[in-house]
Formats: sequence, C-alpha cells, structure tokens
Amino acid sequence: MTRVPWIAPDDDATPFPDADLALAEPNGLLAIGGSLTPRRLVMAYRAGIFPWFAEDQPILWWSPDPRAVIAPSGVRVSRSLGKRLRRGDYQVTLDRDFDAVIGGCAAPRDDQAGTWITPGMIAAYRSLHHQGIAHSAEVWAGDELVGGLYGVSLGAGFFGESMFSRATDASKVALVRLAGQLEAWGFEFIDCQMPTPHLARLGAEEWPRRHFLAALERALERSQRHGQWAIGSASPLIGCHS
Repeated sequence: MTRVPWIAPDDDATPFPDADLALAEPNGLLAIGGSLTPRRLVMAYRAGIFPWFAEDQPILWWSPDPRAVIAPSGVRVSRSLGKRLRRGDYQVTLDRDFDAVIGGCAAPRDDQAGTWITPGMIAAYRSLHHQGIAHSAEVWAGDELVGGLYGVSLGAGFFGESMFSRATDASKVALVRLAGQLEAWGFEFIDCQMPTPHLARLGAEEWPRRHFLAALERALERSQRHGQWAIGSASPLIGCHS
C-alpha cells in the first residue's frame, strides 16, 4: 500500500512532494497535515496542489489527474443564461464583500450533509484576501447578495474554490462575469479542481495533470495582479453557446 507523506501540523516550510506522486485512488491525494498559513497555501497553489478535507479530518492536499479547467473565453452560456445576462437581472461586483461570499459558500446545502469550508479554512482564505491574493465575485439583486464565488489568483491563473447561489443562475452569472474580466486581463485558465458533470456543462475541460502543471508554470511567469479587483467597463461578455 502506498504511504501518503505526513507534514507536521505547524510546518509551513517543508516542500510538498512532487504532484506526479499523488495517488490514483483516491484520485489526487498527495499529502496529509501541515498548516493553512498563507505561506503554505501559496506554496501549494504554485505547485498545482489544493487543500480539501472534512471538519473531522486532518488537512488533506490534492492534485488530481485529470484536472477540471475552464479557459476564460470558454465558459459555456446557455440560451436562457444569455437572456438573463442581457436583461441585467443581477449586478456583479468583485471584492466588495469577500467575507459574505465565503460565508455563503460555507453555509449548509440541501444536497450535502456538511461543508468542507471549515472555520479554519475561512480564516485562511480571509488572510489571503487581505494580502490581495484571494478574491470574490458577488452577485446582487438590488441590495441582496444572491450568489458568488471565491478563489485564489497567482500570475495569470485563477484557482476557483467554491461558489453558491440563492437565486436562479446567480453563481453562473458570477462565473461568466469573472471569466470575462479575467479574459480582459489576459488570464490563461480558471482551475476548477475536480471534474464533475456540472462543471463540464459550464465548459470545463479535463486536462491531464502534466498539461495543467505546464500551463501553471507559464501562468506563474506572468506578473501578479495584487490588491482589490473591480469589474472594468470594457470587460467583454462571453458569447452564448447552447
């Protein structure tokens, strides 16, 4: 049986194992333990690794093969979603209320017994947000927050973490508007981590791990867009693809 490396709980400096050493089953499990400090998290994302674990588990680190990835220009917009975008049912902002977005993502859902976004995870990504590395997209119906998503930005790569919706299509609108802005800024990919049928319907492709790591290396050579983000007036709308 393959042994998964353990990292001491207070260790935020020891490098991760090479991503190619991740298990095939469960797909992508690479290491256990370590911390959720900004230093450790940035080290992970730069190596194509992300944390994902339940509240009663130690920190688990993953690099699955294949990887779900959406090109900023490749979000699939259905006809009904395209109509909603053109009607302007919702307004979208960036980094206006990161805490509310991650709280919405962490809230219990009808189809899930619990959440993997633990209080420790919330604190960790709030720290990254305060450093200008983690970002949120908010979807508003008037003054009410009805959906959104958050993730991490490094170089020309965006690493999506979670999204939520309290109104029809709200999380999809967040993704479309964010992708349009990322395309305008020259971002190369949106990492969606584990492939799912839902992500595939939104336009996610399955990249072999080595393909993803090569794209990540290129993206990290680009300059970092630090600080608070905002939707630009020239942000393009992504066309409709049924």
